[in-house]
Amino acid sequence: MTTQQKLEIIKKMLGVTQTKLAERFGVSFVAFNNWWTGKSTPRPKMATAIDDLFLEVTGQKNISIDQLIVKKQALHTLSVEHKRVIVEILNHPDIRDQFILKLTYHSNSIEGSTLTEPDTAAILFDNVALPDKTLTEQLEAKNHQTALNFLFVHVLQKKNLDEAFVLKLHSILMNGVRSDAGMYRRHAVRIVGANVPMANYLRIPDLMPIVVEEIATLKKKSDLIQALAIVHAKFEQIHPFSDGNGRVGRLLMNAMLLQANYAPAIIHQEQKRLYYTYLQKTQTQGDHSQLEDYLCDAIQDGFLILERKA
Repeated sequence: MTTQQKLEIIKKMLGVTQTKLAERFGVSFVAFNNWWTGKSTPRPKMATAIDDLFLEVTGQKNISIDQLIVKKQALHTLSVEHKRVIVEILNHPDIRDQFILKLTYHSNSIEGSTLTEPDTAAILFDNVALPDKTLTEQLEAKNHQTALNFLFVHVLQKKNLDEAFVLKLHSILMNGVRSDAGMYRRHAVRIVGANVPMANYLRIPDLMPIVVEEIATLKKKSDLIQALAIVHAKFEQIHPFSDGNGRVGRLLMNAMLLQANYAPAIIHQEQKRLYYTYLQKTQTQGDHSQLEDYLCDAIQDGFLILERKA
């Protein structure tokens, strides 16, 4: 595979511009563009950097255990410094609204919403109706806001993250959008482009209690991030609903994080291909190291919002 082909895949997976990619490699746009067009060849050190990033974004790179430990320790330190994250969010409307905006915009965009972040803000906080956007997209944004507010209060009250909670999240998200809101799917499903078999719908009522039981023991796990990655991958592979599985799964993951006194994870829509790649690697190969690493960065972004640094 040529350097140009690798760079094209990296750009697509990361969802960044050529300019941003040039900055990441620490070179000028002109130098990067010469690689892109094949006019010049990167020096050995830079070629190695390109190869390393290519392996990372395609799910082929082995994540260093030491690297993961450092990231997890840093997150644990932040968790200890913030006495009760959920209270901090709810006591500061600007922080709460920032989380609501970022989580709603990115999660819905991952699922195909065409709303921009300013569009989403106008709908959520100014109750604006946008004439050039579909009613469904706007309703889904408002529903996601409602689901987050419900989630925040649920965690604040220290209630269990049980099946009733999961079904309620789906009911809120799909309210006015689907007739089966709040109900498990009753048909087979296959995700286009994903080589991951979804659970037989007849088994969903038996599989979901197992996931919920794992969530209940999350606090007792010695490695919270690893357990979180495994549970999230299992939920998405069960795919319990006809629609909204990704959004419910991410909401559930953030409820787990808040319950453990961590900031919500900001999974950016620009990096959804990375997210899907690492999720599928966990589901098909049992290797969750890259998903763990990805979630560490996403949680770090959440702490930046909590500390008003983003």
